[in-house]
Amino acid sequence: MTYELLIWRSDRLLTREDAAQIQETEPEPTPAVAEFATELGRLHPDVGIAATDRFARVTMADDRADQVSTDVYAIAQGQGLVVWDPVRELVHNLAPVGVYQGMQLHTGDGMIVIDPDLGLVRDVLARLDLANPFAALVVFGHHFIQVSPEDGGYELEYKDGARGALYRTRIPFLVDVQRAFTEYANDDRGYLDRHTWETVSTG
Repeated sequence: MTYELLIWRSDRLLTREDAAQIQETEPEPTPAVAEFATELGRLHPDVGIAATDRFARVTMADDRADQVSTDVYAIAQGQGLVVWDPVRELVHNLAPVGVYQGMQLHTGDGMIVIDPDLGLVRDVLARLDLANPFAALVVFGHHFIQVSPEDGGYELEYKDGARGALYRTRIPFLVDVQRAFTEYANDDRGYLDRHTWETVSTG
């Protein structure tokens, strides 16, 4: 089994529907695609990379997908390129991103993205299920927010590193989870005031 990612340049924000049609359109030519392919090839010489002047296709073994994909996302972002993940049906745009440089998105199905765009975060949260049982935004050394689906809603946790405290609340609707994650990424504390939290642990 193999895992595949597509990479190209876009000057506009793309929906998942837009990204799924990339092979039927003509992305703008850019030398950044070749630069992406060269840089990824240096890191992972065993990975299949097919590149034109318009887009690149990266093919890898399933058991390498998580490790290689993290590098694909980072290199593509540095080259100003977007990424389409047809397996997860997720598109990685370049913006908008949160205010915390180096913030990481982690998912229960193994995806790790540094400085994820907020549209990607929203779409990841909409995919929570048994195969993808949690999602978290992490600012290492400071705090994180994490969510897991449960019967009738979602369990949301917030860790305050400065206080060494972990808090938990339950939220019935996905839209409120998505709002909380967007606020967290933008250093907006509204989600802490809007919900009732229990202290799970301190210290």
